[in-house]
Amino acid sequence: MSRIGLVVNPTAGKGRGARTGTDVHRRLEQRGHLVDDLSGPTLEQATDRARTAALAGLDALVVVGGDGMVHLGVNVVAGTELPLGIVAAGTGNDIARTLALPRDDVAAAVDAVEAGLRDGPRAVDAVRVGTPGTNAYEWFLGALSCGIDAAVNARANEMTWPRGSARYVRALVAELGSFRPFGYRITLDDGTWESAGTLVAAANVPWIGGGLKIAPDAVVDDGLLDIVLAGPFTKPGVVKIFPSIYPGKHVGHPAVQVRRSRSILIEPAPELGPPPPVAFADGERIGPLPLLAQVVPGALRVLC
Repeated sequence: MSRIGLVVNPTAGKGRGARTGTDVHRRLEQRGHLVDDLSGPTLEQATDRARTAALAGLDALVVVGGDGMVHLGVNVVAGTELPLGIVAAGTGNDIARTLALPRDDVAAAVDAVEAGLRDGPRAVDAVRVGTPGTNAYEWFLGALSCGIDAAVNARANEMTWPRGSARYVRALVAELGSFRPFGYRITLDDGTWESAGTLVAAANVPWIGGGLKIAPDAVVDDGLLDIVLAGPFTKPGVVKIFPSIYPGKHVGHPAVQVRRSRSILIEPAPELGPPPPVAFADGERIGPLPLLAQVVPGALRVLC
C-alpha cells in the first residue's frame, strides 16, 4: 500500500476537475492506496499543504488538472526522490501529451500512476528559473515564454472560452492591436543574440498553448533546452506565421532560428525595442525579465 498525496484543481477543464478528482480519489482507494487530499482553495495553499505532506513521508504526489497543476507538482517534488503522477484534466495538457500520458481518461491515467509505482518512475529534466544574481527560483517542466507568446498566454488566462488552442487564437487577435517587436539580449552557452524580436521561448517540451508545436524537436530528457528565437515580424507577419506553429512548420521560416543550450539568460534591450512582457512557463506567470533558466537533467521523477 502506498501513501499518495492528491491535489485537484476543481476548475480545470471547465469544471470537470472536481468530478475527475473525486473519481481519481475513489479509484486509488479501491486499489488499496492511502490517499491524502491536499487540495486547497488557492494554488498557493495547495502547494503549502503538498510540501508539508511530502516532508511527512508520501510515496507519491498526484495532481489532477492541466499544465498549471503539473507546474504546482513540479515545484513540490523537483530535485527530490518523490515521484509525480499526472491525471490530465485541463484544457491544454501539453505536458501529458509530451509524456504520452492519457488525457481525459481517468482509468488509464490511474493505471499509469500504478504502473509507475510498480515499475519505477521515469526521470526527466526540469528547469530552474529566477532572477539572475539571486538564490530565489522556481521550476518548470514545459516551456518559458518571453515574447508575444507570453502576452497571449496572459490574455488567454483571463478568458473563459473557447477551450484549448482556440483561446490562444482569440487572445492573439486582441494582442496584435498594440504589438511592436520587443528588444532582447539573449545569452546562451554558445553566444549572444541581440535583436528586436517577436517570440522567444526556451522549451523543454515540444508543445505549448494546448497543441502549438513551438519546438518540434524538443526532448524532455536530453539535458538541453530548445531556444526558439523569432525576429521582428510585422503584425501581418505574425498573423501569417501563427497558423504554422500548430504543426511546427514555423521553424523553417528564415526569420526563425532554433538553438540548443543548457542555460539561457534573457534580458530586455531597450535600445532595440520596447520591454518584453512578463514571462510565463507551463501556462503560469513567472515574472519580469531579466531571467536566468537552467536545465537540471533528471531532476523530476514521473509516474508513467
